[in-house]
Amino acid sequence: MADTGRKTPAAEVREFLSTRRARITPEQAGLPVYGGNRRVAGLRREEVALLAGMSVDYYIRLERGNLTGASDSVLDALAQALQLDEAERTHLYDLARAATPSGRRPTVTASRVRPTILRLLDSMTDVPAYVRNARFDILAANTLGRALYAPVFDSPLFARRGPVNSARFMFLDPASREFWTDWEKGADDSVAFLRTETGRAPHDKALTDLIGELTTKSDDFVRRWARHDVKFHRSGVKNLHHPLVGDLALPYEAMDLPADPGLRLNFYTPEPDSREREALGLLASWAGSGTAVPTVHD
Repeated sequence: MADTGRKTPAAEVREFLSTRRARITPEQAGLPVYGGNRRVAGLRREEVALLAGMSVDYYIRLERGNLTGASDSVLDALAQALQLDEAERTHLYDLARAATPSGRRPTVTASRVRPTILRLLDSMTDVPAYVRNARFDILAANTLGRALYAPVFDSPLFARRGPVNSARFMFLDPASREFWTDWEKGADDSVAFLRTETGRAPHDKALTDLIGELTTKSDDFVRRWARHDVKFHRSGVKNLHHPLVGDLALPYEAMDLPADPGLRLNFYTPEPDSREREALGLLASWAGSGTAVPTVHD
């Protein structure tokens, strides 16, 4: 497989805009359709230009990957024409920033979990919680978080190589399909989150290396990566199958840590008196007491 994790900024722009254009039909855009023979899926370039209020030549220049000098008003018009959601609009701005010489500054990502955050994890005794970076490296977890994610932490993938990484587990360990009962959605979301991060931090070598590894080792990853889908990781429900307590549908929240760029606190909050609440209580009693410790060491 080709290493699609190492494409130029212009190629990223070109493929993102062309995939967004291809998914919108003229009917969805409110345009009349004349005749039944269309050679392209979705909108034509001239139709996007019309909707965005720009010349066809200028739009073609943008879709070829040249966002240098594109103003906010141009990007907003383009986002509206392509019906981009919040995550896609942000990604478009990130791509434009990367195309501007003054915007090509490395994005700083914290590599350590501060003691205050570890103490916070320790205090969260009745909910599973962990801290990860945008590459899906799990940097720290509380006792219940480790117990819930035992299949991930115990994966042979990480026996000789750290850190524990849920994206690697997702695509490179067959056990992930049993652990995540809605594996297809989880895989879609994971790739969309990684694609979002490549826009935010295009110079993150560890991120690029991860994408390159997954591209060369997983056809499932390659198919999803080619879609150029992006998504924010904020909240939702994870459907898991734990080997000890069975199937769980766990609401989760993902919160950025403002003092630690690139790090997120993830925690699961089951409904009171639910089966999930009871199952986590059993899991906590089996796991015993303990302290949150970093999962990455020098």
